[in-house]
Amino acid sequence: MKIRPYEICDEIGWVRCRVLSFLDTAYFDNVLKEKEIYSNPAIELVAEEEGQIVGLIDVEFEIEEGTVCSRGTGLGGMIWHIAVHPDFRRKGIGTELLLAAEKQAKSKGLNRLEAWTRDDRWVNAWYENSGFTKVESYFHVYIDGGQELAGAIKSEVPNLYPVQAFAHYVGNELGAVKGKFKRVHECICYEKALD
Repeated sequence: MKIRPYEICDEIGWVRCRVLSFLDTAYFDNVLKEKEIYSNPAIELVAEEEGQIVGLIDVEFEIEEGTVCSRGTGLGGMIWHIAVHPDFRRKGIGTELLLAAEKQAKSKGLNRLEAWTRDDRWVNAWYENSGFTKVESYFHVYIDGGQELAGAIKSEVPNLYPVQAFAHYVGNELGAVKGKFKRVHECICYEKALD
């Protein structure tokens, strides 16, 4: 297995790896059809084995404080994507990608990394075991169908009838959303200082 910089010709493999790696997580429906292009500089690495992309990490980073990350001081990097193909998990690929990205981040003068994820226990354990600290959270709420939409979403556009919605809940009364909507995920911010 080799970790190397992402190249444009890797896009199909990158997309496939990301889609497959997210299928058994709370982000199962966060499907991208193409790789994102960042507004700021980015560290974009892939793990390749026998010509196949088996892992990836994308870290968009700041050249001006507060332009990419949502918290902290100094220059930070946001991990937008980190994924390992399910057939290649438990081999340390994610950790190797993170370490390679951290090395590049330090060389660029970054003092921390930030990452947001949902409430998959095993994903959160990986971040914590990798030296990240939970620093804040809020909730992703999926609102689906008649009963869930009633009282939550109303269209003011004539003849427009919402059937699904996605919302952020930042309040303190978790019961206001947990009991009312079937799909609610804690969205957790992790931060790691780079020594």
